[in-house]
Amino acid sequence: MTIELGQIAPDFEQDSTIGRLRFHEWLGVSWGVLFSHPKDFTPVCTTELATVARLKPEWDRRGVKVLGLSVDPADSHRDWAKDIEETQGQALNFPVLADADRRVANLYGMVHPEADPAVTVRSVFVIDPAKKVRLIMTYPPSLGRNFDEILRAVDGLQTADRFKVATPANWRPGEAAIIAPSLSDEEARLRFPQGWRALRPYLRMVDLDRPAG
Repeated sequence: MTIELGQIAPDFEQDSTIGRLRFHEWLGVSWGVLFSHPKDFTPVCTTELATVARLKPEWDRRGVKVLGLSVDPADSHRDWAKDIEETQGQALNFPVLADADRRVANLYGMVHPEADPAVTVRSVFVIDPAKKVRLIMTYPPSLGRNFDEILRAVDGLQTADRFKVATPANWRPGEAAIIAPSLSDEEARLRFPQGWRALRPYLRMVDLDRPAG
């Protein structure tokens, strides 16, 4: 199955390290990050899961629930969690799907047709509270993910939703955003009374943190 931006994230029920998990029910009204791993007891994944766990305060601050996936059973996940804590100094604090039958991996297109069918690639899906898929990233099995970038992407999506703006290249929270070209100057004045800098008629930069007036 091919997942596309803007579609409702497919629901599923699957085993996990916290028991049987119904995805949409578990997600509730939170943002979600679903990310897959090739298999248990692999070196890059070990560092990634610890990094995600270490970032729990950042996920919580953004109202994001994180959910891992690996194609090994839950007992294997629990044994692997001990290795992660011992080698990385960080215990897991989020659930990991035990997708031994690859049902979720296939549902989300996480198995690359030219890769080993026994493992998943490093997929990332960012899902909003309406259960819509807002961002998709796919990494090869050899490349560890940059979770700072995933956090930045969540910040950008949440800022876009809140203020109805776009974000420029390498944007970080607190930096100027872009007023959508579809918004006329008259409409923009109502929405952004603090004003903006028009570099071109189609490129209007607005400081969202600056008070009006």
